[in-house]
Amino acid sequence: MDTDAPLLGEPLPVELMNTVWADRDGVHDALRDRDGVRAWLRRVCARTDLLSPGDLDRLTTPDLDRLAHRLTGLRDALRRLAAEATGDPRPAAASDVRELDAAVAVLNEAAGDTPRWSVLTWTPGGAPSRHTRTSGQAASAAVSAIAEDAVTLFSQDARDQLRACFGPGCVLYFLKDHPRREWCSAGCGNRARSARHYRRHRGTTA
Repeated sequence: MDTDAPLLGEPLPVELMNTVWADRDGVHDALRDRDGVRAWLRRVCARTDLLSPGDLDRLTTPDLDRLAHRLTGLRDALRRLAAEATGDPRPAAASDVRELDAAVAVLNEAAGDTPRWSVLTWTPGGAPSRHTRTSGQAASAAVSAIAEDAVTLFSQDARDQLRACFGPGCVLYFLKDHPRREWCSAGCGNRARSARHYRRHRGTTA
């Protein structure tokens, strides 16, 4: 099963925010059930050294339920922080977390929930290499790592690049990585240009 969430190549905290997405049928949650949680983690696991497909296969139903709770809580907190950083006025994009201090508390708790650390291995005649260890499940550690990346995102200059996409009906976020970038995707840009063309044409006809 593949995830419903659009994956745009954004940093993982932004990809997690974008597990809330919209189309003509309304706003959707890609983490709405266990299958959705597993599918999203499977798609992003290659982007972290903490999680492998095998780790996901070993998760039990209670494990997935706990992960779903942690991921959706973190996701909603990040969307509240993103709305604060971008001045996002979109009602459909509003987070279930209403207070800024509550969102910060959820993020900080998630970042410290599962300890992880780096270790060095170096055998005679071989090259040194870095590995990551964790005191808990790999999937849980991956969630904490996403939260830590989000702390970095919101506390550094990258926060100023964060944007809400104002394509018609869109509820996604993106990092403005090019001066001319205005939308989360080419599709949103095309829809926005079509909507502007339609409004101009309708005004001329009227």
